[in-house]
Amino acid sequence: MSRKPDEVKTVHLTPEVYAYLVEQAEPPSPVQERLVARTRALGGPAEMQIPHEQAVLLTLLAKLTGARRIVEVGTFTGYSTIALAEGLVAGGRVITCDISDEWTSIAREAWKEAGVADRIDLRIAPALETLTALPPEPVIDLVFLDADKTGYQAYWDQLVPRVRPGGLLLADNVLYGGEAVRADAKGNGLAIREFNAHVRADDRVESVLLPIADGLTLARKR
Repeated sequence: MSRKPDEVKTVHLTPEVYAYLVEQAEPPSPVQERLVARTRALGGPAEMQIPHEQAVLLTLLAKLTGARRIVEVGTFTGYSTIALAEGLVAGGRVITCDISDEWTSIAREAWKEAGVADRIDLRIAPALETLTALPPEPVIDLVFLDADKTGYQAYWDQLVPRVRPGGLLLADNVLYGGEAVRADAKGNGLAIREFNAHVRADDRVESVLLPIADGLTLARKR
């Protein structure tokens, strides 16, 4: 298939193309399938769960970085936490931050069932409190942001100094349903637009925004 030089090369994700894309990822485990079903039963909040192909990517990135120390901001029902924990080296640990006992109680059960509970340190508190209390040394290997969008910049600025050179920072929902591209964006869309500009202006990292799910920023600490 030929294209003109100025045409967008990214393939449009029709339902058929998306189904094929998902088939190319490692399939979900029975534990993951049950967690998806239980999360869907929550109704509207279920949209906060990352899609499975993104979870596979998180595991791969954790493995590629040889991650021993991971910080996740936004736990929800723990699907992404399982993915991150499965990518850790032996003896590694995920610190995951959330404020909901209700949703993370579902996560705790899934982690135990998946055999990764001993690798996860859940901290129930405002994320900024947890992050500012972390040691200041740059020892974190991987960060995953997927929480309140208005807090992204503050979380980023606490975490970048604590990530080791060559470590990764990932931020989810950076397209925010397409709202981030709008100059008149408001609310969460505006917060994400400003966060994206903040990342691009940050010379401590090199970054790219990937069209995965609702947009995923991948940044490497220089």
